[in-house]
Amino acid sequence: MMCRMRRRSRTICLSLAFITLLLHLLLALLSLSVYHQACETPPAPRAHILRELARTNYTAVGMSGLAVPPTGTTQRDSSTNGANKDARGHVQKVPGSVNMAASAGCYGGANRDKLLESGLLKLEALFDHPLYSTSNTPVPEEDRLLRVKPKMKASEKSSQMWMSASQDGYEDVQWNSSSSSHPPWLRFHLDITRWQLYPHRDPNMEALTQQLATHRIVSAVQKSGGTQLKLVMSFPNYGQAMVKPMKQERDDETNYNLYYSDFERHNAEIAAFHLDRILGYRRIPPVVGRLVDVVKEIKDVTTDRKLARTFFTSPVGNVCFYGQCSYYCSTEHAVCGRPRNLQTSVAVMLPDLSLVPRRTWRSPWRRSYSRSKLAKWETEPNYCSTVKATPPYNKGTRLLDFIDMVILDFLMSRFILGTLCV
Repeated sequence: MMCRMRRRSRTICLSLAFITLLLHLLLALLSLSVYHQACETPPAPRAHILRELARTNYTAVGMSGLAVPPTGTTQRDSSTNGANKDARGHVQKVPGSVNMAASAGCYGGANRDKLLESGLLKLEALFDHPLYSTSNTPVPEEDRLLRVKPKMKASEKSSQMWMSASQDGYEDVQWNSSSSSHPPWLRFHLDITRWQLYPHRDPNMEALTQQLATHRIVSAVQKSGGTQLKLVMSFPNYGQAMVKPMKQERDDETNYNLYYSDFERHNAEIAAFHLDRILGYRRIPPVVGRLVDVVKEIKDVTTDRKLARTFFTSPVGNVCFYGQCSYYCSTEHAVCGRPRNLQTSVAVMLPDLSLVPRRTWRSPWRRSYSRSKLAKWETEPNYCSTVKATPPYNKGTRLLDFIDMVILDFLMSRFILGTLCV
């Protein structure tokens, strides 16, 4: 009897073991079928578009499909037709002009181009929304930041001509009241109004971005002020641009415990320009990406002795420099080429303050930058009502315009808004 019970128990145990093994095999096969693709799924459409825009160099993208621009611009609005043609101009030439950082995984170059083209088509569809269909109204001359002097008598035409003095590296130019004689950066300055930096359908945008991306650099000096390293570069046609170098990898994440101590990211400037256009603000100067030769285009042409003294070669043979500024300007935070090529963002400069004075106000919602002291807006429950009654926010649309830029900064995860400049 005992032997029979043992044989039966042994049979049951073997059956259970066999069933368990069979279940493990089925589970393994199921897992392999589920996780067969090793690459991540594409991100959400909106995030994907903005990410690709931030990684894309649009300087070689033409806008030849644009229509003739209207005689005036709008206040806080856009034009559907111009937006559509702008987007179509980008889409038609995307495959030959995309300059994105290499992505890990199974996304090849051709796939990235297709994804980017699809994203730009979605951007075109966005501009088809009725919110972008508004009528154009002429901009009064008093709303323009700069104005060309009116035509004078024929005998006084020579006084209207601006002729450059001969300088090494600079072009001999002659400018007059005709916009066709102006370089792209000057046409950009003349189109600035109190409502926007450039019109939505701007035929000058292609020439301006091409200049920023490809023109020869004749001078490079460090920009004064600020907490981090920035450069001012000059071009042969007397145009200037502000340059921010890449200081960390694009995918590096900020420590959420110390978010206020992040480096200024060069690709954030490019993303801000495109996001600003999507939101219809047009209050951020045009920005492009550019590979700069640290030696040929910075060290060899700089007249800034303080900047020139900070160049050195790293142990792995990369050319580096760190400049002089309040923070992050030391050998520990140096900017390095690979070995000489450096990724940068290049933004067109606004007119000089000595030429066009502008007023500035401290942001009502600026941070205290203190571990123990809170700002007023963090402690006063009726602070918003106080701001609405305080000049210059108590009249016109300035407070609403300011809130627009705050929303833009929030979408960019930028928290250092301390000054409002108009």
